Amino acid sequence: MTSYFEVEQRDGAARIGKMILSTPVRTPYILDTASLKDPAGPVADAGSMWELSTEDAMENIRKIREISGDDVIIILPHQNITPDVPDDVAETIAKKNEVECEGPVGRIYRHGQEAKKADLYVMEGAGSFDGNARKFLERIIEIRENAAPDTALYVPNLCTPANAATLIYLGVDIVDNTRAVVAGYNDIYLTTSGNYFVDSMNELPCRCDACAPITLELLKELPKAERARILTKHNCNMLEAEIALTRERIRSGNLREYVEGQCRTEPWLAALLRLADDQYDYMEEHAPLARSNQLLATTSESMTRAEIVRFARRIQERYTPPETDILVLLPCSAKKPYSISNSHARFIKALGKNRRYVHEVIITSPLGIVPREIEITYPAAHYDTVVTGYWDAEEIKWVSSCLSEYLSKNKYSHIIAHVEEAYREICEIVSKELGIEIIYTSTGNVTSHESLDKLKNTLSEIVSVGEFRQNKPRSDLMRAIADYQFGKGAGELLVPEKAKIKAPFPKHQVFMEKKQIATLIPQYGTLALTIDGTRLLAASDKFKDYTVTIDDFLPRGSLLAPGVIAAGENIRPGDEVIVTGSKAIGVGRAMMNGKEMVASTRGIAVDLRHIKKAD
Repeated sequence: MTSYFEVEQRDGAARIGKMILSTPVRTPYILDTASLKDPAGPVADAGSMWELSTEDAMENIRKIREISGDDVIIILPHQNITPDVPDDVAETIAKKNEVECEGPVGRIYRHGQEAKKADLYVMEGAGSFDGNARKFLERIIEIRENAAPDTALYVPNLCTPANAATLIYLGVDIVDNTRAVVAGYNDIYLTTSGNYFVDSMNELPCRCDACAPITLELLKELPKAERARILTKHNCNMLEAEIALTRERIRSGNLREYVEGQCRTEPWLAALLRLADDQYDYMEEHAPLARSNQLLATTSESMTRAEIVRFARRIQERYTPPETDILVLLPCSAKKPYSISNSHARFIKALGKNRRYVHEVIITSPLGIVPREIEITYPAAHYDTVVTGYWDAEEIKWVSSCLSEYLSKNKYSHIIAHVEEAYREICEIVSKELGIEIIYTSTGNVTSHESLDKLKNTLSEIVSVGEFRQNKPRSDLMRAIADYQFGKGAGELLVPEKAKIKAPFPKHQVFMEKKQIATLIPQYGTLALTIDGTRLLAASDKFKDYTVTIDDFLPRGSLLAPGVIAAGENIRPGDEVIVTGSKAIGVGRAMMNGKEMVASTRGIAVDLRHIKKAD
C-alpha cells in the first residue's frame, strides 16, 4: 500500500496513474536513466550495496532525503544480481544488506522473496528477459499478485518504441530511456515498427524535431558523437510519442486492439500476448465488464482476449434459456444488435407468429454463440470483425466447441439451422459429435425467398403436430441479462413471475408491486438496480460476489477504497455492485476490481448511484 501512487484510469491491466509528489508525475512514465542519480527526482537511485557499506548506504539515503524532502521516491540500495542467481544466495545477500528509509521508497523485487511495503517496485534484471516472453510474463504476474495494487511497477532497461504498448498493456507503469540512448550511440534508429541501422537506410521516415532539419546523407557524414546525439534525440522522441499514444489508448479503452497489431513487430511480443491470454485469471480480473467503444476482433488473438472468453464462459455457466422446445440457429450479421439488421429482420418475419415457440441462438466468431436475449449485452452488440466469407480452422474449432457445449447441456425437441457455408459446417460437426438431428432450411442463400419460405414452412409443420411451450420475450430477456450479469438465480429474484416489464425495448424497466427494481441500460446491455432491487440481491448469500462491505458510515458521491472492509473477488471494473454496511445500503458501479478495493489505500472503489440509511 502507498500514499504516493494512485491509479486514476484503467484499461485491463494497463493503468494511468499519478505519483503524488510536489510535481505530480503521470504514468505510464519514462524515466531519464541519467536522472536517477539526481536527488531532485522524481525517482532517485540510492546506489548499489556492492559499492557501499550499510553505514554508507544509510548516509547516502539521508543526504538524498535532506535535499528532496518527501518529494522523491528513493530506490533503496540493493545488490545488483541477475535473476539466475539461486534464490537462497540472493536471500542471504538481501538479509545482510537491509536498509530502510522514511518517506516514499522504491524496492527491487526479487523473485521468490517477500514484497516489503513500497511505493514503487523495480523488476530485477528486467533487461535480461528481452526475447523471453514466458519468463517475463511470469515475473510480471508474480509482482502484481504479491505487491499491493496501488503501487507502481518500474521495468528498467527494456522499453523501446516497438514494445512500449505491450509492456504497459501487461501492467508496467514506469519505463526508462536506457535502450533508446544506447541504440543512438550504436547507430540504431528506433521506430514503432522496428529498429534500423543507419547505414542500411535510404531515407529518414520521421519528421520529429531531431530528424526534420537534417537529411540521411548529412546524418551519415556527421562525426560519431554528433550523429549519436541526433539519433538519441530521435529515439527518445519516438519513445515519448509512443507512451503518449498508449496513454490515449488507455483513456479510449482500446489499447488491446492496438497491441494486437503492434505485437507483430517482434516475435517475442506476439508470444507475450498469446501467453498472457493463456493466463486468463490474471487478464480477466482486470478486464472491465463493458467498454464504451467498439471491440474490434481483427486478428487470431481476438478469440482469446479476456472479454471474449468471459462472454463465452458466462453463456455456458450462467445463462438459462427460455422454456421452449424448438431451437433456431442463425448466422450473425454485420449490424449490431443482430435483430435490427436487414437479414435478421427477414428471419424474424419468416418465423412469424410461430416465433413465440422458438428460442433463437446466433452463431458467430469470435463470440461463439449469442442467445437472442443477450444480443445487446457487451460485447455481443459492440464488436466488429473481418468479413471475408472464409473461416479458418481455429475459428471453426472454437465456435463448434461453444455450440457443442451448449447443446450438450440444453435439450430441444427440434433444432433448425438456417445457415450456410462455415456456419453449416459448424452445425454438421456438432450434430455428428453429439449424435443429434439438425434440420437445415437454407437453399444456398439464407435471405433468398426460397430459403425463407422453407424456414417458415418447416417451423409451421413442426408446430402444427405438437404442443410447445411459449417464450416470454420481455421477461426472458431481463432474466437472462440478470443471470449473465450477477450469476444464476439473479433473474428469478429480480424478475419473478409476478413482475411487470414496462417501457419499450431497449429501455425495459422491471416493477414489482409498483416498486421499480431494475432498468435495462441500452449502452451496455446490463441492468442498473434501484435500492429495492439491491435489497433483493443483498438478502441472498448467492450474490456475495457482487457485494462491497463498508465501515459504519454513510458515504456520499463516491466510495473510496479506504472505506471498504470486504469485496467480492468476482467484482470487475464496471460491475453493478451492492454496497452494504451497518449504516448504509447502496448500489453503484465498480471502478476497480474487488481485490483492489480491499488492498488499495487510494482511489475511487465505487461510483455510487443510490445510497440510503440501512433499515
